Amino acid sequence: MRLNKYLAAAGVASRRECDKIIAEGKVTVNGKQAVLGAEVKTDDEVCFNGNRVTLKKNEYYILNKPKGYICSVSDERGRKTVMDLMPQNVGRIYPVGRLDYDSEGLLIMTTDGELAQKLTHPSNEIPKTYLVKVEGIVTETDLNPLRSGIEVDGYVTKKSKAHIVETNKNYTKIHITITEGKNREIRKMFAAIGKEVTLLKRIKIGELTLRGLDRGVYRKLTQQEIAYLNML
Repeated sequence: MRLNKYLAAAGVASRRECDKIIAEGKVTVNGKQAVLGAEVKTDDEVCFNGNRVTLKKNEYYILNKPKGYICSVSDERGRKTVMDLMPQNVGRIYPVGRLDYDSEGLLIMTTDGELAQKLTHPSNEIPKTYLVKVEGIVTETDLNPLRSGIEVDGYVTKKSKAHIVETNKNYTKIHITITEGKNREIRKMFAAIGKEVTLLKRIKIGELTLRGLDRGVYRKLTQQEIAYLNML
């Protein structure tokens, strides 16, 4: 394992910050000053400022994010973040992907950077399903452009799955599954067919669901759920 990755996994700092720490001569491996790009084994003695650093077991949580929170560990504008909903001693944990300020639903929080990269990289096409509520009546035919791919912000979205789950004269509820997840993508997709989204809630990642988890509440993922996400 690369030394900077080892230090980051141990909770010292981000990989970029760890590179700076290594370059400043603050890290030793088996008693010798470390160099950038060094490889280490799990049984090597790695020290930062003279104190031994050990790998921590990764943490995995599922959170039902409410509206009014941003998916970040901090906010320079002082807004509430998803970290405000997690236990204070949780450590260097990060939200996987994004749900914007006005969106809610399933959010994975973890210290596992590799899993986070896997779940968010567009090339892996991990399916994510959302409940969308829009004003007025929407027909199945109206959804065809979303299913085949629609142009937003100068690009054409990938194909999606969409079907109506409830409709009346005032609103329509739709389940839509996408594999990209660009910034505000679903809101922009519906805007492109002339529909305004009034509720956007992520309800599934792959087959992982909220399982009745109340808004603002989190729980640890089971070992079976962690294994499932790693297999996606």
